[in-house]
Amino acid sequence: MVPAAPPVVVVISGPSGVGKDAVVHALKQARPDLHFVVTATSRAKREGEVHGKDYLFVSRAEFESWVQRDQLLEHAVVYGDYKGIPKQQVAEALDHGTDVVMRIDVQGAATIRRLLPHSIFVFLVAESEHALVQRLTQRKTEPMDSMLVRVQTAKEEVKHMKAFDYVVVNREGALAETVQTLSAIIDAEKASVRRRIAPPGVI
Repeated sequence: MVPAAPPVVVVISGPSGVGKDAVVHALKQARPDLHFVVTATSRAKREGEVHGKDYLFVSRAEFESWVQRDQLLEHAVVYGDYKGIPKQQVAEALDHGTDVVMRIDVQGAATIRRLLPHSIFVFLVAESEHALVQRLTQRKTEPMDSMLVRVQTAKEEVKHMKAFDYVVVNREGALAETVQTLSAIIDAEKASVRRRIAPPGVI
């Protein structure tokens, strides 16, 4: 009898503007068997975003209280706002044998790599630097000076690609292909003889 595969933690990261939110949303529709961590943030909601679905939108004071009570697996200040991964979500999913998917920026992925080194780290990239810059400038969700900071930061974040296990190109208009590739990576890792599981007692 082959034992059931233990749950895995999948970290999806990449530079700002590469489409992490869209990819994770589409993957969620395709893979209801996975638990998708809802990231907590102190930034204001953008148009169309839903609390508890896109992010957990909390005040800076509440976020800081979570930090003091050690309720976050990782947290950081990103473009002036807090972002973090609630420990309880991850721990409960793994306890129930459910695979966990985290959408994290490059800075946060480095922290998870130290805490949960057996996780699966996937780096999303655009088809070219030009395409990435174009996506960022077309968003028009913030002032131009802030946008220029994001463009420069995104260029620096791409340099961290080699630290990841997989690189997936998220081409414009090819979201379904990106999701199919990610799903295949997860299934392949689950079938691997060398299981990737979170060390006990970390969370």
